[in-house]
Amino acid sequence: MNYPKKVTIGDITVRDGFQHEETFIPTEAKLWVAEQLILAGFRHIELTNLGNPQGMPQFRDAELLLKGIRSSKKVAHLLDKVSVTAITIREKAIERAIQARKEGWGPNRILLMVSTSESHHKKNSGLSLAEYWAMAEKWIPLAKEAGLKVNGTVSTIWGCPIEGPTEMSKAIEFARRWFEIGANDVEHADHDGSASPDRVYKYYSMLLDAIPRPEKQIAHFHTTRGWGLANVLAALQAGMVNFESTMGGIGGQPANFVSGVPVSGTGSYYYKDPNITGLVPTEDMVVMMDEMGIDTGLDVDKVLEIGCMVERIAGRRLRSEAIRNGRIPKSMTGK
Repeated sequence: MNYPKKVTIGDITVRDGFQHEETFIPTEAKLWVAEQLILAGFRHIELTNLGNPQGMPQFRDAELLLKGIRSSKKVAHLLDKVSVTAITIREKAIERAIQARKEGWGPNRILLMVSTSESHHKKNSGLSLAEYWAMAEKWIPLAKEAGLKVNGTVSTIWGCPIEGPTEMSKAIEFARRWFEIGANDVEHADHDGSASPDRVYKYYSMLLDAIPRPEKQIAHFHTTRGWGLANVLAALQAGMVNFESTMGGIGGQPANFVSGVPVSGTGSYYYKDPNITGLVPTEDMVVMMDEMGIDTGLDVDKVLEIGCMVERIAGRRLRSEAIRNGRIPKSMTGK
């Protein structure tokens, strides 16, 4: 089997992970996690969402968090090497990111998102696909002029929780369109665990044949049905070198109930039990790749330490097996 010798892993716990939590995570805890991730070697982190926090109050501290990481003495010596991403689904959020960047506390990368499923896209953005592409074409040049890198995400590649099956080739077309209108990189998201390993391999093989720039493509997997790491392996075999994940595998659809208060989020949950959703656990993926001899550039032991603390922050047992069982010993123990 052929695998890349080196990969890049971006951790998105503080945004995608915590957005699904039904208890507000204190800003100080979010900042601690972000700092520790950077100290562990992560150079790509998602920090927050700059959209209207009324429906997603987990992000009401977006400005405080961005200012906190920019002024952090713990990571000041590393921050110029770190891509700090904020989600900016709509125009006002992009405008806010641009202004924050000009004022010196904003992100240096923003994320826009389309779904190949019209229904899913409308639910997430409030716009039709045609309206959203027109909006993106207008705002991407303005964001780049302000010094922001832009990620274009493609979702519902392997299926939609609203409409059902989707056509993978449509996602290839969307990825190509993101690059054509100025995106710096493209995230390819299995947003709800619909992808099976065989179709993951097929899709990423199709993608890299159509757009042979693996360094510009990012694989994003959920593990709702337990296939997350199998999908990572399939993507590695197809030639992917960039991945995203969350500590403990937390995350998913924005919570519609936060700290005792019902909120809109993005509407009703797709699943009866919200605890079954979640991304591939960062800890497990890092340990697996380390055992496979793939260089992640990360401090594996520190990653496991952070994972243990994220469980305490979340207040419950999370998905990671690696923080229970640790790394496989590299030498004889003498016992």
